[in-house]
Amino acid sequence: MTELKPLAVKPLKYQSLDGLSSKQLSEHHDVLYAGYVKKYNEITAALAEVDLTTANATFSDLRELKVEQSFALNAVKLHEAYFDNLTDKPKPADGQIVKAIESRWGSYQAWVDEFAALGLASRGWVALVFDKTLDRFENYIFDVHNQGGVADTKLILVLDVYEHAYFLDYVTGRKAYIEKFMALIDWDEVNSRLNFPAK
Repeated sequence: MTELKPLAVKPLKYQSLDGLSSKQLSEHHDVLYAGYVKKYNEITAALAEVDLTTANATFSDLRELKVEQSFALNAVKLHEAYFDNLTDKPKPADGQIVKAIESRWGSYQAWVDEFAALGLASRGWVALVFDKTLDRFENYIFDVHNQGGVADTKLILVLDVYEHAYFLDYVTGRKAYIEKFMALIDWDEVNSRLNFPAK
């Protein structure tokens, strides 16, 4: 089997954010996210050695490793999208993504209301995606890293609502954290995910 290049931890674009302390960001990025990168690499290395003849749907090393590989890899991808779609220099929503949101939801505020409500309803993640099969934007919940997401979609905006994302700064105040998140979105980054130009 060809040796695969291990994933590397992607650095943050900022040191702190208004409403998210450097301690909160450090715990979230440097400990939790970095840990998922490490675990993905460990699992991938273990898969190179797994005995394929023991495969079984009830329990086998192959099954367990592949399930946990998808968990760790989605954790890496969702965290990277989340960190990258935040900015320490926020500005009002703009660009083609806003027009696309207005076209899909009727108004920008209607989308905000749904996205924020899903942040309260989800156990893990909320994502604005472009669903390639449906040919439209949708808000989807990932209740855990590898559960709830829909295949053939492109991540456009990602919100982490696991308690580890906000507990040091907001304790159980998830609603206040979501409101702050919405004010910290990097719309240039969001537009770039579908190659939309910002204003």
